[in-house]
Amino acid sequence: MTFSVLMGSGVPRVQAQTSATPGNHAEVIARGEYLARAGDCVACHTIPGASLFGGGRPMVTPFGTLYTPNVSSDKETGIGEWSADEFYRMLHEGKSRDGSVLYPAMPYASYTKVTRADSDAIYAYLQSTPPIHQPNRPHEMRFPYNQRKLLLGWRTLFFRQGEYKPDPAQSVEWNRGAYLVEGLGHCTMCHTAINALGGNSKSKEFQGGLIPVQDWYAPSLTSNKEAGLGDWSIDDIVGLLHAGVSNRGAVYGPMAEVVYDSFQYLSEDDVRAVAVYLKALPAHSGEVVTSTPDAAATEAKNNLSPLGQKIYDAQCALCHANSGQGKPPNFPPLANNQSIQMTSSVNPIRMVLNGGYAPGTIKNPTPYGMPPFAQLLSDVEIAAVVTYIRTAWGNHGTPVSVQEVNMLRSAPIF
Repeated sequence: MTFSVLMGSGVPRVQAQTSATPGNHAEVIARGEYLARAGDCVACHTIPGASLFGGGRPMVTPFGTLYTPNVSSDKETGIGEWSADEFYRMLHEGKSRDGSVLYPAMPYASYTKVTRADSDAIYAYLQSTPPIHQPNRPHEMRFPYNQRKLLLGWRTLFFRQGEYKPDPAQSVEWNRGAYLVEGLGHCTMCHTAINALGGNSKSKEFQGGLIPVQDWYAPSLTSNKEAGLGDWSIDDIVGLLHAGVSNRGAVYGPMAEVVYDSFQYLSEDDVRAVAVYLKALPAHSGEVVTSTPDAAATEAKNNLSPLGQKIYDAQCALCHANSGQGKPPNFPPLANNQSIQMTSSVNPIRMVLNGGYAPGTIKNPTPYGMPPFAQLLSDVEIAAVVTYIRTAWGNHGTPVSVQEVNMLRSAPIF
């Protein structure tokens, strides 16, 4: 079974069918644009503010810096001369037109699940985009990671080629969600920790991890103590993914980009299918600290909290309220907020340093945001206020060190 998107009344509608045979080329291109949105192709292959699909966006990894390729229709520097077969081979096998193996920053371990019909539609859409003449920039990988032959070992360990096969024991809606999450959406790329070899452990899928490319933490989707969705309603999840903000919270950082470039354009049916699949993920233990803190943590909290409370009252209380209850949906609560209390303190530190807005979406066109404090507050002051937020009002987070703040001060914003 494959899935297609039918365009009617201005709203994409998902329908399951046994074959994908759009009536004309315009329909194929429209469907391909929708699927490219589902795959969030814009995010990697477009530098913010630059020409669409012109590539060149740097991806700083622990192994070196990768530069995304030009995938516009330009015949010399893009993929204008590629065939549909070559494009499908790239998605399905992770190999470029010349047969060279791609670095797995290109999520072909997920895209291999994309059907041939959907690959052909995305290909048709990309071929319809304006040609951008921009030569690809060579990667700057450290030795030995610049030796592509080493990728053969990586593929043996972490790559399993093959299109998505629906689970007959599950509903059509669940299978559609699984296809989008496991395939085009490549959600495990961020929400699964990357090991020393640059791979995702199957046993730890969706259990959260640091995103090395952007220095944000993608929380666990299986733990209710992090971002686990067990106690979220389907409507809560759909609202957050479609609008970027809800009474349960808001998306910032890389996830805001995903909602802005991808999820807001998907049909209500597709987003609901994603929510159904994610909510069905098996639960795992959480990472919120609920045990009694040790003496060192207590001392750190006692040293930082008074200063942190003073800064909070002066800079934060106006929006987030005196007791951290917030003013949802525009200003999320900080008290009893899962994302504030996780073992990883990366995200709250980065929010204070860099600020951020929930994405401007069709359902939330005028989002509220938070100003950056990197220029106003010192490392000590940011450590103090984040420590206060993580430990006040019954929150069970641990204190934040000045060193943690300093390390993230130079993290890339985009």
